[in-house]
Amino acid sequence: MQTDITAKTASTAADSALCPGGGLPDPVLAEQALAEVLQPLARLMIDHGVQLPSLVDLLKKALVEQAELAYGLADKGSSDTRISLLTGVHRKDVKRLRHAPEPAAPASPIVPIASSVVARWISEPRFLHADQTPRPLARTPTRGNAGEPDFTTLVAEVSRDVGARAVLDELVRLGVVESREDGFVTLKSNSFVPKEGLSESFHFLGSNVGEHLAAAVHNLRPAQSEPFMLEQSAFSEDLSPVQADMLHKRARQLWTHALQQFLQSATVAWQRSEGAAGPRRRVRFGVYFHDKVQAVEAAPTPPLLAPRKTKRKTKP
Repeated sequence: MQTDITAKTASTAADSALCPGGGLPDPVLAEQALAEVLQPLARLMIDHGVQLPSLVDLLKKALVEQAELAYGLADKGSSDTRISLLTGVHRKDVKRLRHAPEPAAPASPIVPIASSVVARWISEPRFLHADQTPRPLARTPTRGNAGEPDFTTLVAEVSRDVGARAVLDELVRLGVVESREDGFVTLKSNSFVPKEGLSESFHFLGSNVGEHLAAAVHNLRPAQSEPFMLEQSAFSEDLSPVQADMLHKRARQLWTHALQQFLQSATVAWQRSEGAAGPRRRVRFGVYFHDKVQAVEAAPTPPLLAPRKTKRKTKP
């Protein structure tokens, strides 16, 4: 049997071998990767009526922003001409995009708050049973027993910008919680996975996919001097539909367990960060599962780690 071992390991040596820093830019390999990334993006555009001119303008704006943010000259920034040379965006477009007013952000984005409420609910011991499952919470302190946690207190610990009733209504609408007739609220899923609401789904598409891609791009930057970020996956081929579905269910179980452990650690990290000097950092830890029909027949292979830059082959 032949096995390919191709993903990064935790060791610095393996990371350096598979994602070498300090290399030269490689536009050919970058274009090949972009061609694959663009396939689901094209499907998204067609599904939701986004046509090429809109995407071109979005791409121009992103190129200008990144050139200005990451490639400005020390103490000088970047001129329109320099950004045009770096990106290929016409200088007139560069000038227009650099001075375009930013769209106003929503006053109280309820989706991030609702997500944070669920995250705290499944990670804070006060809101959990002894077996680490989320407790039903009284909607308000007066509906529960004295000294027991309630949903209003939970929301207040996350944010005081949005009322508990508004957060509850949104979570019920999205199918994440159930508001019972006895005055208690129960969590229907340990993950914030809205069953309704297109705007919420697009919010997480942008956040999750955007930061996943940002981690991969970070690891491939020429002259990379910072530590590599975790970015890997595993795959298995030649599965029957039944077995593929079984793996999907198993992946969800593993994610639920990992999510709870990560959020508990994140809560401790947040508490220890209060009052610490220096810039603030934001982290995101995620997972995905994708299942599709294989395009061509392939020789049976065992489960493999996702391919990176190099391959090692071993034979018995």
